[in-house]
Amino acid sequence: MTRGLGAALMALVVLVAPAARAQGDATPKVLRYSFRVAETGFDPAQISDLYSRTIAANIFEAPLQYEFLARPFRYRANTVASMPEVSADFKTFTFRLKPGIYFADDAAFKGQRRELVAADYVYAWKRHADPRWKSPNFYILDNAKIVGLTELRNEALKNKTPFDYAREVEGLKVIDRYTFQVKTAEPRPRLLLEFTDGSAWGAVAREVVDAYGDKIMEHPVGTGPYKLSSWRRASKIVLEKNPAYREEVYDEEAPAGDPIAQAAVAKLKGRRLPMIDRIEIDIVAENQPRWLAFLNGEHDILWEVPNDFSDIAMPRNELAPNLKKRDITLVRYPRADVTLSYFNMEDPVVGGYTPEKVALRRAVSLAIDLEKEIRLLRKNQAVPSQGPISPSTWGHNPTLKTEMSDHDPARAKALLDLYGYVDRDGDGWRDLPDGRPLVLEYATQPDQSSRQGAELWKKSMDAIQVRVAFKVAAWPENLKASSSGKLMMWGVGWSAGAPDGETFLALGDGNSKGQSNKSRFDLPAYNRAFALQKRLPNGPERQAAMDEAQRLIVAYAPYKFHVHRIFSDLSHPWVIGYHRNNFVREFWKWIDIDVARQQEARR
Repeated sequence: MTRGLGAALMALVVLVAPAARAQGDATPKVLRYSFRVAETGFDPAQISDLYSRTIAANIFEAPLQYEFLARPFRYRANTVASMPEVSADFKTFTFRLKPGIYFADDAAFKGQRRELVAADYVYAWKRHADPRWKSPNFYILDNAKIVGLTELRNEALKNKTPFDYAREVEGLKVIDRYTFQVKTAEPRPRLLLEFTDGSAWGAVAREVVDAYGDKIMEHPVGTGPYKLSSWRRASKIVLEKNPAYREEVYDEEAPAGDPIAQAAVAKLKGRRLPMIDRIEIDIVAENQPRWLAFLNGEHDILWEVPNDFSDIAMPRNELAPNLKKRDITLVRYPRADVTLSYFNMEDPVVGGYTPEKVALRRAVSLAIDLEKEIRLLRKNQAVPSQGPISPSTWGHNPTLKTEMSDHDPARAKALLDLYGYVDRDGDGWRDLPDGRPLVLEYATQPDQSSRQGAELWKKSMDAIQVRVAFKVAAWPENLKASSSGKLMMWGVGWSAGAPDGETFLALGDGNSKGQSNKSRFDLPAYNRAFALQKRLPNGPERQAAMDEAQRLIVAYAPYKFHVHRIFSDLSHPWVIGYHRNNFVREFWKWIDIDVARQQEARR
């Protein structure tokens, strides 16, 4: 059931004390923005969706952060005083925080300023291991083999007792007030890449969690540039500048050959961050209202030009002349992501590892027409996927060719015929080998784009005489059902938080079922390849292990990997410094608003 209607919506409003206004009586700088999918909440230990994490990353801070404009991508110190010390064997990582960083004011602190200390990161990261929070990101710490952490979690699960935060864990411990240390059982050469994302690894104060308990999703309190001001679920989110945010200035470097980045640096170098006073995000699920809200100046940025309007906004992938006349800026970038449809490997119809089950999934995959999906649904703003690993991340193999991109209904039918998926009762639809009806159940959402995707799925399945029923629910509801293994099939996108392909291979990691691995795929050979590439430094041996993992996941087909998307954003001329970095969610702090020009355009 869709939330956020009528009087019921007002009952769900969460209000937080607003931040102080801009200096003096100056007109506040307000950025108006939209999400096309509703958020789920703002607790780093509980969220995994892109939209909730975009908000959380502007509230919570990880120890490290990516430079906004740098290419190739590189990260730097954020709340730490300098880059962490890493042992020669890549098993010990020591973080030293900058003194004098404070959390945003909150009633949980009882009127006292609350400084960020090492124990906040240790506590926040332990929360991912606490079964109470059902963290979708625990798999990252589990795969890192942080010494003692998984054992502490397993003890709580086995004994059905509360997670023991007080017990010191050798692999995640406080050294002194501003220093903490991470130790892993095996080498982890790329572990620091994980700790650049505040939406998952931001510091959380225990007092806040204790104060709000199970309502913590509604009460995010961090050290970041913004704080939550108000929230109407699935309708509107408002952030305001955090008055307690430390003094940070714009110090980005523009790469050669990027005039948009160079213009941003020229205008903003040395300015104190953040520059915008308030961020207002509307949830607008349908494409036409989002498009019109931007054209009419109601929204300052259009994040992801809807595919329905890409030919109008950027014919031949160039900004349309009428938009150029309005000084609108187009930013195009390949998203480090993959769109996919998963099969629940524990489902009695589509799951399993026996030849006939693999044949069913492969046949369904071969029936999907990616060329038509790219042309009709995505308006040529995507490229076919050969496997999970996206371009622009380490481990992507441009020479890899698999059947994942093939459209071959004849081969699909032959596979189904060979393994007994035939029409046994003469009704024109295929049945299971045991004679029961074969019906796929695909979860989807009520928005226009999802409806169009469902239409393509139905046409593809009709072509091979396979019935498919669509189970429609709001996105947050599908996410919850997916994590608990209750959906047979669902289509989603998976994005990288760092320029490394490991996050895509985690989609098949048997230790991460219900977290990154919504398909619940669990193949020993795959798990070995995944574990091997984690230990190895970047190089030919690691690439070979990643290629092997991709071949296995394609062969067993727990997923249909569809495309890697190309996104395009538009910004009005009064937005200064807008750009995109695939690995930075908290970009709002690096842009500014020309209020006079904004107001003039809205008169």
